[in-house]
Amino acid sequence: QVQLVESGGGLVQAGGSLRLSCAASGRTFSVGDMGWYRQAPGKERESVAGIDRSTKYAYYAVSVKGRFTISRDNAKNTVDLQMNSLKPEDTAIYYCTCLGPGGVRYWGQGTQVTVSS
Repeated sequence: QVQLVESGGGLVQAGGSLRLSCAASGRTFSVGDMGWYRQAPGKERESVAGIDRSTKYAYYAVSVKGRFTISRDNAKNTVDLQMNSLKPEDTAIYYCTCLGPGGVRYWGQGTQVTVSS
């Protein structure tokens, strides 16, 4: 089992920045890719960014590329998402996720990000 706890969401004006953090606990020695998804009201959950265990490979949704940066610290079992130049369309609940033992995907409880225009 892996537990994920997010922090750092909030309300920000368009053009502003927020940093989301996610801390993993439990069987973290076998955690593979980690990343962030988001779900806006009335929309499906979508992938935002991900990073592999080596931290060599990161991937981003087209809509956030160049504005968001994902980072990972395996020693602390954390994954962060730095979000710059935020837009109202970035408003959503952001979920931390990881691939745990046996390839099972785990999810955090989510953190609300609201960007006002």
